[in-house]
Amino acid sequence: MWGVRMKAILVPTEHNASMLSALDTALLLARKFDSYIEGFPLRPAVADLVAMDPDSGLTMVAVKENDAEMVRHAEEIFRTFMESHHIALRTDATQTSLSWAWSKDAPSGHDFVGSYGRVFDMIVLARPGDEWQSPSMVTLESALFESGRPVLIAPPSSPRSLGTNVLIAWNASTEQARTVADAMPLLRVAERITICTVEGATVAGPSGEQMARSLKLNGIAAETMTLKPSIKRNAGETILRKADELGCDLIVKGAYTQSRLRQMIFGGTTRHILANAKLPVLMAH
Repeated sequence: MWGVRMKAILVPTEHNASMLSALDTALLLARKFDSYIEGFPLRPAVADLVAMDPDSGLTMVAVKENDAEMVRHAEEIFRTFMESHHIALRTDATQTSLSWAWSKDAPSGHDFVGSYGRVFDMIVLARPGDEWQSPSMVTLESALFESGRPVLIAPPSSPRSLGTNVLIAWNASTEQARTVADAMPLLRVAERITICTVEGATVAGPSGEQMARSLKLNGIAAETMTLKPSIKRNAGETILRKADELGCDLIVKGAYTQSRLRQMIFGGTTRHILANAKLPVLMAH
C-alpha cells in the first residue's frame, strides 16, 4: 500500500542493561511492517580492545577465553525474547510475515555491524553509555558511518509505542534530509508529525516549512514550529524537552552535522540527544 517498508531489521545482541529495550523497540518496529528480525552476537575483537586501550592485555585474554560463552549468552537472550513473544522462527527465505532468525556465524568486532547492516532496512541498537570510547559508542558509529542505513536507538527503558507521534529535529542539513528520507515508511503511518527547528542551530538550507511542503506532496501531513533555546538550554535539550511536552514516541534526527571530534570536545545536539533521550531516536548520517 505504501511502497517501501522496513522489512529487514538487524539487532546486534549482547548482554547489557538496555538490551531488553532494544529488543522491545525492534519488535515494535517489526509489528508495523511484518518484518524479519535477525540477531547476531555482538562482542569485541582483539583489534577493538587495542584501539580503545593498548594496555588491556589481560582483558584481551579474557575476551578470547570467554568468546564462546558470550555468543551462547547472546543467542539465549535473543531466542528467549522472540519465543516469549510468540514470534515465528523464519524457516523459508521467501517468508514475508513477522519472523526472526539468529546468525550464529557472525564474526567478532564492531566493524561487522557497519558492513552487514548494509543489507538491512534498519539497525536497532541500545543507547550508548556515557563513555565516548565505550564499545557501545564504537558500535553505533560503525552502524552510522559504515552501513549507509538508518539506525534506531532504543532508550534505556522499553518504549510502549513507536512512531505514532514523531518529532523531526530539522536543522536544514544534508544529514537531516537523508534521515527524513530514511524515515519515510514510518512517517507514512504516523498519526502526528511535528517538524521542530531550533533557532541558531541550523545550517544554510531549506526551512522547516519547506520540508513540510515536501512531505505534503508525498501525502504526509506535518505541522511546524520554531523553538528558541534559553541561555541555560542547548539545542539538544530544547528538542528533548519539546518531544516530552508533545508526548512524542520517536525523534528523527540527522547524526553529526558537526564533526565527531568537535562534538566530543565542545558538545553538540547529537551528543546531547544520544546521552539523554528517553524515547527512541532514528538517526542516519
